[in-house]
Amino acid sequence: MSVLRFDNVSKQYSGGHVALADVSFEVAAGEMIFVTGHSGAGKSTLLKLIHLAERPSRGAVMFGERNLLKVRGRRVALHRREIGVVFQDHRLLADRTVFDNIALPLILRGMRRPEIGKRVRSVLERLALGARERALPTQLSAGEQQRIGIARAIVGEPRLLVADEPTGNLDPTLSAEIMALFAELPERGTSVLIASHDLGLVKRMKKRTLVLDHGTLADDISPEDLADA
Repeated sequence: MSVLRFDNVSKQYSGGHVALADVSFEVAAGEMIFVTGHSGAGKSTLLKLIHLAERPSRGAVMFGERNLLKVRGRRVALHRREIGVVFQDHRLLADRTVFDNIALPLILRGMRRPEIGKRVRSVLERLALGARERALPTQLSAGEQQRIGIARAIVGEPRLLVADEPTGNLDPTLSAEIMALFAELPERGTSVLIASHDLGLVKRMKKRTLVLDHGTLADDISPEDLADA
């Protein structure tokens, strides 16, 4: 079953820059996929179309049976509840504790406080950050901040997680730990789509990989082909 499908999707910005050109692919339920390519290849734009930070110029982005081009108004927020997003710059609220940052998407859903506490503390334990729930983001290391951003993205148990260069500022050991965490998510029912320019990391993970080149889908490499590379 397809969780996400791009059908001949193009994105052209004002001024004429073409970020994506006729891109088509599918993400199956329980699948983990990497998107790679040079800087400016269109990776970030592709992810933005999924959580409706951008709209396609042509083509269709389908989330299950939902055509995202038709999702407007209040339905945008409802759609985003099903998408976990990990940003490279974390985007944590500096004046809120770790607990409150992670709890925010659950609060916006109107979830009851006991359930919020249960979910937040569960994900903090999975990320080995249980002792940091009352800390402020400014008191955390870069690696801890990134893990808090990941915790916030997965606490709502999304159908799909999208991550934009999630290990770009991390050392190799921590990068490997975070990728191991992402690899567990499909077993919990969350499909994963990660944009990364780190070809070494992508090859080590041995997952299906989409290669973008100047906005076009240049290759769709299977895990078997990566294993032989």
